[in-house]
Amino acid sequence: MDKLKERLNSCQQALATLEDALDIPFSVIVRDGTIQRFDYSFETLWKLLKLYLEQYEGIVCNSPKSCFRSALKVELLSVSEAETCLAMTDDRNLTSHTYIEGVAEKIYEQLPTYLITMKNLLANIQKNI
Repeated sequence: MDKLKERLNSCQQALATLEDALDIPFSVIVRDGTIQRFDYSFETLWKLLKLYLEQYEGIVCNSPKSCFRSALKVELLSVSEAETCLAMTDDRNLTSHTYIEGVAEKIYEQLPTYLITMKNLLANIQKNI
């Protein structure tokens, strides 16, 4: 299996675990575990996007934000989805600070929206492969 398909499969699996976690009734432990699933789902998604952009669009990007901006340019994302992805990147960078209750709550509240955006981007990548 080539590297892009491996990353695609990893991303699909990661997003499925995030979706499963979001279906569990809230508790602090569920919140924290769900944020951890968001963390690795985000990582698999942006690395998939990076590889896709290199292989299919000839675009080299080296950070999540640059990849999301490039995804907007090649119409894998709408403007509002790109904005969500940039906010998602900021929240991903805060996940190491979830011991701060307010940070954890803010990130957790955004996860359903982030999941929808991540699934849409994944679907758009899949259509183009």
